[in-house]
Amino acid sequence: MTASAAGKPGLMPVAEALARITSGLTVLAAENVAVGDAVGRVLAAPVAARRNQPSADMSAMDGYAIRFADAPELPVSLKVIGESAAGNPFSGAIATGEAVRIFTGALVPDGADTVVIQENTTREGDVVTLVSHTAQGRNIRKAGFDFRTDAQLLPAARRLNARDIMLAAAGDHATLSVARRPRVGIIQTGDELVYPGQGTGSLADVVVSNVYGLAALARSVGAEVVDLGLVRDGMEETRAAIRQAEDMGIDVLVSSGGASVGEHDLMAPALKAEGVDLAVHKIALRPGKPLMFGTGRRMRALGLPGNPVSAYVCAVLFLLPILRRMQGEEVPLMPTRPAVLGAAMAANDMRMDFIRARLDFSDGLPRATPLPTQDSSMLSALALADCLLIRPSFAPAAEAGAPCEIIPFNG
Repeated sequence: MTASAAGKPGLMPVAEALARITSGLTVLAAENVAVGDAVGRVLAAPVAARRNQPSADMSAMDGYAIRFADAPELPVSLKVIGESAAGNPFSGAIATGEAVRIFTGALVPDGADTVVIQENTTREGDVVTLVSHTAQGRNIRKAGFDFRTDAQLLPAARRLNARDIMLAAAGDHATLSVARRPRVGIIQTGDELVYPGQGTGSLADVVVSNVYGLAALARSVGAEVVDLGLVRDGMEETRAAIRQAEDMGIDVLVSSGGASVGEHDLMAPALKAEGVDLAVHKIALRPGKPLMFGTGRRMRALGLPGNPVSAYVCAVLFLLPILRRMQGEEVPLMPTRPAVLGAAMAANDMRMDFIRARLDFSDGLPRATPLPTQDSSMLSALALADCLLIRPSFAPAAEAGAPCEIIPFNG
């Protein structure tokens, strides 16, 4: 095990842990999904347009399609010879002195090069009079105005949002090639744990919460999540849960609890007994020092602390990069943003701190103010936080207004 930057054996720097945890990751196989079901998925291949958009010259307004040469001076009267509506184009061509009634989204008739909006005309019967000047070519969206056939619309490795889905559909794609969803299995260990609403009434009961937060985080980056249940404190029970995850084809097994070194902390020995090679265990990190990570025959295992805040922070730092990289998404391992301190901070020790903080966007860079309670069991404080405020190992004391780095919780 690598010594920390502080020289203390057994504590691995966060950056080294991140590098080890994400090394050797391969992108999951691609699959085709319906374009309407692809939001939140990561493209496995670029998306190119299969047609021009628009496919032909189309009217941008309701009005009249004319030959600009017929309107050198105003007013001028033209004969209306037909109508062009979206989906029902005019079948002929416009000759000298003629006009076609046209509607937004309709094909511009042959011979026309300008659309005059209806507010700039008057009409009696089949005669329209142009009363206000319109520049040549006005109010026409030319073929390929938005994009042309074979133009790249979306790059590979892009996580698709609603706007991307609209663009791909407009490019005539009924299906898209995306990375398979990672399968995440979650187990939480401890004899004291009960599911919400299923307690025994004993004061020793601890209502499980980690599994729900971890599942929500994993789903937020496109993963498929399987709750593998609560695992009692026993070596055989723990090993059986690990084997179950492998048998189910889980890509990443996430455990919460049992990651430390007490008599009831069985996750590390159970993982080793099931052939998982632990490359990371004990990080110079606060909260989350006991975190562990290893690779097995068919899956990766991320062992998180049992304290709820520690589990959540470690999942943000380590689980999300794993899942994003497995889908081919090209993102920083630690997506930080600049901010300034909202309060003075004392000097830090050897462990890199990830402090729950509120953000104030009143002016300039966001201002990050630590919450008064930083205990790793306090979910009420975590729910109030907007970000993680990063304090590097051995950071000197800093005054309010000093620059800092944050990881926002909402993008």
